[in-house]
Amino acid sequence: MERLLQSVKIAINEKVYVKDPESSDLGKRIIEKSILMIDEMGFEAFTFKKLGHEIGSNESSIYRYFENKHKLLVYLTSWYWGWVEYQLVFSTNSISDVDEKLKRAIEIISKPVEEDSHFLHINEVVLKRIVVNESSKSFLTKEVDIENKDGYFVIYKRMVTRLSEMINAVNPDYLYPTSLASTILEGVQHQNFLKDHFHSLTDCVANEDPGQFFVDLAFKTLKSH
Repeated sequence: MERLLQSVKIAINEKVYVKDPESSDLGKRIIEKSILMIDEMGFEAFTFKKLGHEIGSNESSIYRYFENKHKLLVYLTSWYWGWVEYQLVFSTNSISDVDEKLKRAIEIISKPVEEDSHFLHINEVVLKRIVVNESSKSFLTKEVDIENKDGYFVIYKRMVTRLSEMINAVNPDYLYPTSLASTILEGVQHQNFLKDHFHSLTDCVANEDPGQFFVDLAFKTLKSH
């Protein structure tokens, strides 16, 4: 897996950006600093003008990569899910037992994130916080249907499909594999948000990922049908 990840490039829909930020040092600095700034100040307060000041470049140079900050957020969340997808595929590909495969997949999705040395310009730990706190803003918009049709969320949807197929393998008679898959994927982020901000609304205490809860939920649901 280590050797394979050295040559991995997370493929993001070309419609999300004007110029691929991975194609230049400036583009990588835009990604690197935008992650840190959005995490620090929040998406609402973040602007390209502030980002330009931080990276020592004109605001106009950022627009040569992204049309607006909404598309930058779509890029960042898509990159995160693409990165998780690679880990999920490599970690479960050799597992033949369907129960163990689903359990491992849920653990991959929900486990605490560590920085990945293969992508030096991206702090995955900070990026996960952005996904937990800000990712819903990438699709809770009036343009969501158009952007969905244009493939903006294809990586996230592919993750749901992968998980749904694993659920179906555990119990082919279960009627709602896609609903359960999307509930797990979105629920992991929501539980992480709750344990960080609304402690009384979750049993997933601080310093504990919600993976065990969703493993318990998935298998009790699937084995009861």
